[in-house]
Amino acid sequence: MKYDYDLFVIGAGSGGVRASRMASSFGAKVAVCEDRYMGGTCVNVGCVPKKLYVYASEYSRHFSDSKNFGWSTGEIVFDWATLRDNKTEEISRLNGIYDGILDKANVEVMKGRGKIVDQHTVEVNGKKYTTERILLAVGGWPSIPEIKGREYVVNSNDVFDLETFPKRLVIVGGGYIGVEFAGIFNGLGSQVTLLHRGELFLKGFDNEIRNFAAQEMPKKGVNLRFNTDVTSIEKQADQSLKVNLKDGTFIIADTVLYATGRKPQLDDLGIENVNITVTDKGYIKVNEQFQTSEPSIYALGDATGGMELTPVALEEGMTLARALYNNQSYKLDYSNIATTVFCQPNIGTVGMTEEQAKADYSNVMKYRSSFRAMKHTISGSDERTLMKLLVDGDTDKILGVHMVGPDAGEIMQGIAIAIKAGATKADFDATIGIHPTAAEEFVTMRKPVTD
Repeated sequence: MKYDYDLFVIGAGSGGVRASRMASSFGAKVAVCEDRYMGGTCVNVGCVPKKLYVYASEYSRHFSDSKNFGWSTGEIVFDWATLRDNKTEEISRLNGIYDGILDKANVEVMKGRGKIVDQHTVEVNGKKYTTERILLAVGGWPSIPEIKGREYVVNSNDVFDLETFPKRLVIVGGGYIGVEFAGIFNGLGSQVTLLHRGELFLKGFDNEIRNFAAQEMPKKGVNLRFNTDVTSIEKQADQSLKVNLKDGTFIIADTVLYATGRKPQLDDLGIENVNITVTDKGYIKVNEQFQTSEPSIYALGDATGGMELTPVALEEGMTLARALYNNQSYKLDYSNIATTVFCQPNIGTVGMTEEQAKADYSNVMKYRSSFRAMKHTISGSDERTLMKLLVDGDTDKILGVHMVGPDAGEIMQGIAIAIKAGATKADFDATIGIHPTAAEEFVTMRKPVTD
């Protein structure tokens, strides 16, 4: 049977765009549809605007730190509208770049929601298209629990474009999104309270790193409240919001941000028309080749419940295109993928946590360095940095590397290459450090610690 397309991609985010243009470059006839914005979560309401806001938020501390270095800055004034509108302009530029990338790759772009009609048919804006294969790269969307007053809260998509800057912000959620926004708005001048129902935020990260971050963030002014749950939210006469808590207390805020997780965008996708299995948590189930239980339909990225990271979706898209259209079958290796939480200070990590390492290896050796960065010996800041290495004592192989401190993401990217290459502690020891840098600590830790 002759189809209109070889591959029809629903979703023009990181994974969908990469898969589309790579498949086209291998000779496939490809179409992609998108009903919101080109570039998906990362470009529009994720990594890119978030990092721009992180940069903005760090200036306040740069101004403060500069005084003991001889700088006099005068009155410091922050204008939210300037940041917000310049961000929007930059995102529009990037949207255009994504359009251009697909156009140059000879991928047909359709604006509209794609809906699966059957195993080989997609409908967009009322028109049906046949295709040999369908790829679902629909991404995720913020999820807010059903609580009284939820209509008054904003999610992590909305928060970038608030009409007015909140002087008092309550953030609900202890994942990386909530933690990052706590640092952002605190740095911009908001009074921030982060609520998390568990004992400690950033579940899944190394426990020592989580505890260290919980000690450092309050130094900058973020109020952390753990074991705290919201019962309801009420709008007051002055338009402020009263956040009622389970312990009977309450907090008054100008804005309440819910960062309580994301769910795949499966609504109105038509998956009920085909044989696609969805997990109990709402993710599309796929095999190692990104194939759903419907053989002609594939899925990747955030919608499949794996590591919700842009570079992972990019790699998945490229791997799938190569396997389907360039005879390069390859199993993606998800081990030792580095990641960063752009909280303040940053968290950078690659490989196993201490808890994972000790569960899998009988002789784990830990090396740790905690120090006050050279800059702060003059700035007056009491911020500290933590670095740790986890080593298999039997083979000397590095199992995990973790850091809390400035530029942790930049440092960890280089470390990740070494870990991917199978570096040992002896390799680290034989590497001459760059002095004076914080990163040199990773190659100068000589004695393991026992605690």
